[in-house]
Amino acid sequence: MISSLSGKIVSVALNYVIIEVGGVGLQVQVTPIVATQCEVGSHQLLFTSLLVREDSLTLYGFLDASHREFFDLLQTVTGIGPRVAQAALAAFPPLEISSAIASGNSSALEKIPGIGKKVAERLVLELKDKVKKNWGASRDKSAILWSEQLTGALTGLGYSNKEADSAIERVKSELGETANNAELSELLKLALSQSGKR
Repeated sequence: MISSLSGKIVSVALNYVIIEVGGVGLQVQVTPIVATQCEVGSHQLLFTSLLVREDSLTLYGFLDASHREFFDLLQTVTGIGPRVAQAALAAFPPLEISSAIASGNSSALEKIPGIGKKVAERLVLELKDKVKKNWGASRDKSAILWSEQLTGALTGLGYSNKEADSAIERVKSELGETANNAELSELLKLALSQSGKR
């Protein structure tokens, strides 16, 4: 099992990056948010999940080990493969998905691309107890994490740490506590629009 990779980013696309490790370029499937935080030429650590099939080996990469764990957890449910699990994490943060599962809100889960009513209900049925046990206590940590993730996204787009901090303060000022439950993609759009820098 390849649980992490550390190396130089040599190419970035919308849904994958190529990271050079020991002279070998490895393609890693990522969400668009992760891709924005991987700058060509920079050194990056990715937490990975390896999918082994008869005719292929596919790596999925994440900036946070907890996101990888949630990605793997989603796939324990019948009807959810790696593509749907990754689409889920691209659309919503783990906190939002786990909250929907824990509260039995299957209709919210149906908003995830590739998940219909039956699979959403199965998610709640099979993961409700696991999510409450392993993710319920992480709410406060996850609420704080968005600012760290947004900092990484902004610096990956060329912002200095000072510029990123200023952008985050403007987002906090506008959204207040609702920022804790917002999607990172929406926070990034807001930060970019407020700064006027693309």
